[in-house]
Amino acid sequence: MEFNLPVNESRTKEFVVQEDQIANFLGSGKIAVLSSPSMILMMEQTAMLFAQEYLPEGWITVGTRVDVSHLRASKLGAEIIVTAKLIEFEKKHMVFVVEALDGEHKIGEGKHERHIVNKEKFISRI
Repeated sequence: MEFNLPVNESRTKEFVVQEDQIANFLGSGKIAVLSSPSMILMMEQTAMLFAQEYLPEGWITVGTRVDVSHLRASKLGAEIIVTAKLIEFEKKHMVFVVEALDGEHKIGEGKHERHIVNKEKFISRI
């Protein structure tokens, strides 16, 4: 099956930092700031939702690589804006540039890769 995803397009998603996303809740730190794993999840989710717009029933994407820098802390309740821009697409493989902002401040940036799979086939192999 062939897929057609628009290279150089992006999607943006808004998040609010919740209690279960802070570092001391997750155990990845000792203070109440957005954890790196939670920021990465926001980035992955934004890219996943973008890709899913173009996939037929029964097809999904799975994350395969994350290379992200967490640049600045964000407090509980902060509004985070995440952008995922598709920069490469070949057959079933996608590369996104991802960025997270807290107001005017960039708090994270990097690349995220995803791969398109048939959901039933993927589950049957686990």
